[in-house]
Amino acid sequence: MCSIIGYYGNEIAAPILVKGLKRMEYRGYDSVGVATESENQIELKKGTGKVSEVNSKVQLDTLPGKVGIGHTRWATHGKVTDANAHPHPSNSGKIAIVHNGIIENFEELKSQLENEGYSFKSETDSEIIANLLQKNYEQTNDVKETILKTVSQIKGHYAFVAMFEDGQLAAARFHEPLIIGVGQDDFFLSSDVLGFIEYTDDAIYMENGTFVLLDKNKFQIFNFEGEHIGYGITKVSKEFGDAYKGDYAHFTLKEIYEQPETILKAGEKTFDAIENTADYIRHAKNIYITGSGTSYNSALIAKQILSKYVKIKAEPIMSSELQFNPETIEENSILIAISQSGESADVLEAIKIAKKANCKIIGIVNLLTSSLAREADVVIGLNCGPEIGVAATKSFTAQLVILYKIVQRLSNNEITINFDEFSESVSKTLDNPSNIKEIGKELKDISDIYILGRGINYPIATESALKLKELTYIHAEGIPGGELKHGPLALMDSNVFVIILNPNDSTYSDTLTSAREIKARGAKIIGVSDVKSDVYDYWIEIPKVSEVLYPISEIVPIQLLTYYAALEKNTDPDYPRNLAKSVTVK
Repeated sequence: MCSIIGYYGNEIAAPILVKGLKRMEYRGYDSVGVATESENQIELKKGTGKVSEVNSKVQLDTLPGKVGIGHTRWATHGKVTDANAHPHPSNSGKIAIVHNGIIENFEELKSQLENEGYSFKSETDSEIIANLLQKNYEQTNDVKETILKTVSQIKGHYAFVAMFEDGQLAAARFHEPLIIGVGQDDFFLSSDVLGFIEYTDDAIYMENGTFVLLDKNKFQIFNFEGEHIGYGITKVSKEFGDAYKGDYAHFTLKEIYEQPETILKAGEKTFDAIENTADYIRHAKNIYITGSGTSYNSALIAKQILSKYVKIKAEPIMSSELQFNPETIEENSILIAISQSGESADVLEAIKIAKKANCKIIGIVNLLTSSLAREADVVIGLNCGPEIGVAATKSFTAQLVILYKIVQRLSNNEITINFDEFSESVSKTLDNPSNIKEIGKELKDISDIYILGRGINYPIATESALKLKELTYIHAEGIPGGELKHGPLALMDSNVFVIILNPNDSTYSDTLTSAREIKARGAKIIGVSDVKSDVYDYWIEIPKVSEVLYPISEIVPIQLLTYYAALEKNTDPDYPRNLAKSVTVK
């Protein structure tokens, strides 16, 4: 959500900044801008729309100078307008900033600054930082003292980069990601390693409550007390730079088709972490599992498989809700935090609450250098490679495979899963998508879709609904099968489609009965099953597998169905409107 990029070096900055912003488009945004410094002058261009669109319109990449900052904005304070796009200059034009996060006391600060004669051109909270920096710099004439004073005045979670007219860069991090890329003769500041991975794989992950000063080919890092602090350089996996579609039309389709490999690679080389997690769970007072969006649906499945296969109780918690009832977490328990990015604000807040209760943190995450990975006591990597499509696909599969492996260890390997065979079965589903593509055409003009599932299949109903909402903008709702007659049956008529998750497991007969009840009300039925039935108007066949594996067998073809339906509705499956890959603000 929002992307920051900064550059200080020997090359012309603007083309590098624009290229970095393009590589981070997956994070979600609605406007873009770049500012550079040349001959003690700051020049700035910005506008609403995609990077390529705005660049074609105003030529972002033609700005002069070898120092610069860039940003893609996802609107929080203020509408999607050119004026609200970043970067924001100060009143004097001698400082420009880009900012991620939220300044909680911006109204109070804005009122104070307006009373002192400062004016504002945008509706954003971010512009406060630019004018506050100007005020403090005019008083101190020292960049370090200016940053120290500014961070002591603003409240909230933020990361910002400030560029001064003499070419100095300064950047501060407080509960929002910010990374320094260290090149041969240049430096980068970014919210994501993808912003600079093409140029260097040496990265410094800034600690919380720190800031960096860049000037004359050197940099210094300080904490918010002004003390100089050390740092470590991390080699970033070049794998995260290989974010290319190849022969696929969209990243989302590519990532759906990578799932057979995901099944084999998930949790690879983390045997010790899985073993340690199993040991923690065996001795835990209580077990909580948290996540947001797709990761929360993984948590719901984790609860079921832990209970059913190893008789261990666990409580799933939606990350965004925990702050309103932190007493839920009992001391000396375990929190399993699941996240693709490891930067989701709600998940990190849940970890903070759990740590106050002296809980151990197990992190299941794709990016091993993320905030979640650094906060966790044990980290298990998804190992599924970069996921660029905003809607989670292969990361969900990787999460489930890791959860299966944890349950296997808890059972002392009495539960056996042949992942090689399972991977092959998923490949067969993907090999012939023609039937799914045809069903996708039927959804073009549909306004309501319901997905029904029971038991371990119900979390897949909610995940399927989430995918449909994200990619097609169709109203979709997951329904627990047993609740059909307690309200949802009133919605069934000839205008709706219902996807029935009905594998040949312990839920099969009851779910088939529900399907007949729905069909009698005129709704169209899409059956997802390994058994054909005359009740289905359309049948998506899935392979016969063990019951624990049905969730992945079901979700893969539904991801494909959603993708093809998105194409029919002429939406962008990679970058759904109003959404971001990594939700770093609440």
